[in-house]
Amino acid sequence: MFIVFEGIDGSGKTTQARLLAEHLRRARGIEPLLVREPGGTDLGEKLREILLSSPEDLAPETEVFLFMAARSHLVRTRILPAVREGRVVISDRFIWSTAVYQGTAAGIDPREILRLRKLAAPGLAITRTFLIDVDPESAYRRVRAPNRMEARGLEFQKRLRRGFLALARTRSHGIVLVDGGGSVEQVHRRVLSGLPARGWSCSSP
Repeated sequence: MFIVFEGIDGSGKTTQARLLAEHLRRARGIEPLLVREPGGTDLGEKLREILLSSPEDLAPETEVFLFMAARSHLVRTRILPAVREGRVVISDRFIWSTAVYQGTAAGIDPREILRLRKLAAPGLAITRTFLIDVDPESAYRRVRAPNRMEARGLEFQKRLRRGFLALARTRSHGIVLVDGGGSVEQVHRRVLSGLPARGWSCSSP
């Protein structure tokens, strides 16, 4: 199984990914693989540093290929081997983030980015995508010491939210839209309610 958490900066998706992993260990006796994007490998973490902290002004197209390089390596070396072993993999961000951040919000056709997924992540299907939806102003107030992406401002965050919601409307199968308002525990319970009891079906992003 491959589970993905998506959302704008400050949405709480990282916390919810961690809480789900803890829940699976504690309540179901499952030891999941928890990864993040970009990152999850030595190469991925180096590319993450470039993407989030580079003093240079990177074009959206450059960012796309850096993200895809990190994703391709992570999928081939960690995610696909784990999924093929029957493990649960939880990822903090995946292809949707690239389609929205560098696509919808930055001016590249997101369909072009989604097409690259077949090259970066061949043979990988997403079981569930949890989209944590929050008000951009509330989320932006949560951000501390913003990185290069987060520092693009509130209006950029609003464009991100619109992009995520638009993709959710057009690609609804396998997606759980989670209200990110309220306490961390309340949001966690909403995530758990989106986990089917059995027969998890797979979907492509």
